[in-house]
Formats: sequence, structure tokens, C-alpha cells
Amino acid sequence: MSALKDQLHADLTASMKARDALRTSTLRMVLTAITNAEVAGKEVRELSDEDVITVLGSEAKKRREAAEAFAEGNRPELAEKEKAEAAILADYLPTQLTAEEIRAVVTQAVESTGAAGEGMRAMGKVMGVLAPQVKGKADGGAVAAEVKRQLGA
Repeated sequence: MSALKDQLHADLTASMKARDALRTSTLRMVLTAITNAEVAGKEVRELSDEDVITVLGSEAKKRREAAEAFAEGNRPELAEKEKAEAAILADYLPTQLTAEEIRAVVTQAVESTGAAGEGMRAMGKVMGVLAPQVKGKADGGAVAAEVKRQLGA
């Protein structure tokens, strides 16, 4: 079992003992998502820490998007609950890159691939270099937007 998954199980037990309902429900939800990812496909497999981080990232993104939707739908109490769940999940994710750090990483990737003058045709080449570097550390949409901006779209 991965160390991160062990940590999630230990934290779930601790939150249950502390009667922290929000943390307990959030950790149960993410452990269920991890189990679903393990049994998806043709055969059951054990997720590595990197795979668990991918699941955590997708769950956190769902919470952020749901919070935005609830806020737009004039449901502030549900939006706050989603934000609180996203904050709990953020504790288990790597530190997120700032906008300046994303800009610097994209600039470096554009220079290393020689894509500066190619325009949007080079987007796939640049994103291919960037994806492993920013996986779990930055929202893919924000990275893609910065790549488009730097390539002149």
C-alpha cells in the first residue's frame, strides 16, 4: 500500500475519533475514489503515491468547480462546504505553483523546445514537455492558458 494511502487511512481514523464530521466525510470520499481507481480497468492494481496524488488532484478540482457553481447559483452555504473539502484535500497535495512560477516554467519549456516562433502549432510539443513537470502541482487549464499566451494565441 502506498505511503500516502496509509496516511489517508490513519487520518480518517483520527478524524473519526475526534468526531470531525467534515474531515471524516472528505477522507472517506477520497478513499472511495482511490479504491474506484484501483478496480477500474481489466484488473485490480495497487496505486502508487503518484497515482494517489492524481486522484486527489482530480477530486480537489471537482470541489473547486462545484464551489464556483454553487456560488454562481446563489448557494453560499454549499459553496463554503465544497471550499472546506478542497482545503482538506489540499493538505495532501504537493504545494501548488504560483502564477509567476507557472510563467517561468512555461517560458523555459518554450525555449527548450524551440517553439517560440511556431505559434499554436507547437502547443502539443510544449504541453508534452510541461505535463510531467507540473503534474499535481498546477491546474492544467492555467498552464495551457499561459502556453497559449506565450505562443501568441
